[in-house]
Amino acid sequence: MLGITISKAQNKKTYNADVIVYGGTSGAITAAVQVIKSGKTVLVVSPDKHLGGLSSGGLGFTDTGNKSVIGGLAREFYHRVFMHYDKPEAWQWQKKEEYGNKGQGTPAMDGADRTMWIFEPHVAEKVFEDFVKENNVKIYRDEWLDREKGLVKKDGKIVSIKTLSGKIFTGKMFIDATYEGDLMAAAGVKYHVGREANSVYNEEWNGIQAEVFQHGHYFKKNVSPYKVEGDPKSGLLPYVTDEKIGKNGEGDNKIQAYCFRMCLSANPDNRIPFVKPEGYDPAQYELLARVYKAGWTETFDKYDPIPNKKTDTNNHGPFSTDFIGMNYDYPDATYERRKQIIKDHELYQKGLMYYLSNDSNVPQDVRTEMNKWGLPKDEFKDNGGWPHQIYVREARRMIGQGVMTENETLGKKAVSQSVGMGSYSLDAHNAQRYVKADGFVQNEGDIGVHPKTPYSISYASIIPKKEECQNLFVPVCLSSSHIAYGSIRMEPVFMILGQSAASAAVQAIDRKVSVQDVDYEKLKEQLLKDKQRLEL
Repeated sequence: MLGITISKAQNKKTYNADVIVYGGTSGAITAAVQVIKSGKTVLVVSPDKHLGGLSSGGLGFTDTGNKSVIGGLAREFYHRVFMHYDKPEAWQWQKKEEYGNKGQGTPAMDGADRTMWIFEPHVAEKVFEDFVKENNVKIYRDEWLDREKGLVKKDGKIVSIKTLSGKIFTGKMFIDATYEGDLMAAAGVKYHVGREANSVYNEEWNGIQAEVFQHGHYFKKNVSPYKVEGDPKSGLLPYVTDEKIGKNGEGDNKIQAYCFRMCLSANPDNRIPFVKPEGYDPAQYELLARVYKAGWTETFDKYDPIPNKKTDTNNHGPFSTDFIGMNYDYPDATYERRKQIIKDHELYQKGLMYYLSNDSNVPQDVRTEMNKWGLPKDEFKDNGGWPHQIYVREARRMIGQGVMTENETLGKKAVSQSVGMGSYSLDAHNAQRYVKADGFVQNEGDIGVHPKTPYSISYASIIPKKEECQNLFVPVCLSSSHIAYGSIRMEPVFMILGQSAASAAVQAIDRKVSVQDVDYEKLKEQLLKDKQRLEL
């Protein structure tokens, strides 16, 4: 998102392909590769300069769930990761034996090849670039959809899209594989932002979930949210809302927190020390000082080890890398506003790392350990070691032909016309930090409900209603309730759904039908041929 240039020179050239994929995510690349493998032409219009989204943006400790239900090109991706690390030259900063076989899978699907599910960001990016190169996929990078007047629709179908640079792309089918769903929204397809009330889809875990704690990301001891402890008149500390909490199960416009999945290194030869970012103010982290004062000791619990003495570092605890409540307007925001939100997240997180390394309110043992860590010199080289993709855990979600809810993901309701499977827990991060009735601070929104078995994802959830658009697929901002999306939103699933969407797009072109009229039995035949897993 950080590479956007609004005022590009106008370049009104028209480009054409059977399928236009908008996005540079992992799902966008698998979609494009599948189109080529199916004998059709494809153009990828990517706002991103780097391919792979979060998969190459720091999320190297893959959230998989049941690995046996991950097939097709997604599994091929993880097989290629394994092949990379099977070579001695891949181990620059540590011996392969020292790392061991963490994150490696044995053959699980009809004697399928070995896989590895934990990796460095640059390795993932290379795999995506190899996919692109081997299949001669044409990609237009740093090209941003003109969301105001860049989409032409006729008779219920998208005819073309135009980018801010003036390029026009025409196609028979379109796939929106962005985390934000900008193409979907521009096409006039209905969507939802925020948490639905439980009553909307007869759910239990949607909406507000105060005093429900299913991970450790809450205040386990009483902590005052006021500038002067215990004194409401002194005002609230930063990042605490004065908004009154709603009732459990009620819907709202809040979305789960974003962060950057930092890749960190404790290797002195490959480490960029944490420096004081612009606008740094230690008072912003006073709440964390009070958490430490209350005896919290879990600072390093989510420094998940990836190869070559690095980590995938994720949010952990009551006050961490998640910038709670600071992203509500992101999904529908202008590019400029999103750019500011992303910058705010970056400065907050860089400030947090500097604070942990230097502030006297942080316990000495934590500061000593933090000073061993830094950003890696050999990752995100064009961005000073900082990830190029913010973790958009959730943005817009389409209200499509069918909606995936917790009832499908938890096995209470059967799913027809499967185009892939999910299995991860229904995992939502905190959506707000508020003051309880007793005057102490608490977080709300952190949910983790485990499905008993993997579940199928319906074809109806990746397509819009027919009256809204007839040639668009949405495999990332798919049609799902907030809480069901907590499970579906995993990178392997986006790759699976991207590939399935591409197969369906090709069949729609061949039969000259709308996406809603694709013959599912024929689609299923192709998906199984491509080694996709559709049911247990």
